[in-house]
Amino acid sequence: MHNSLEAAQLCALAADSKKAFDILILDLRRLTYITDYFVICSANNVTQVSAIADGIGEALAQAGVHPSHIEGGLEASWVLMDCGDVVVHIFDQQARTYYSLEKLWGDAPRIPVAAAQKTLQSISS
Repeated sequence: MHNSLEAAQLCALAADSKKAFDILILDLRRLTYITDYFVICSANNVTQVSAIADGIGEALAQAGVHPSHIEGGLEASWVLMDCGDVVVHIFDQQARTYYSLEKLWGDAPRIPVAAAQKTLQSISS
């Protein structure tokens, strides 16, 4: 990976490939020193939460990126994958509504996921 935006975009596309929905990339670089980007997505159930986490983990591993920490597990309604400059949040619908991270970080610019596909295609070409 060349930078943290590319890593965030890769995570978003991997989530999309596992049928995640309401995928959102938040740019936190000007708001906090904790991380550069949040990738937030939803799943229909805990089984899909786990499948999305596995898919993102595989995509990151192929790119040579390994999360430093993963919270949640097989029966979790929320999985957090900490990759340093990118933190991925995978929620079932109820947990996403409850925690409402996009409202908590309402000042963060949103990066369209459609732009992620174009950016990664131009990098790989």
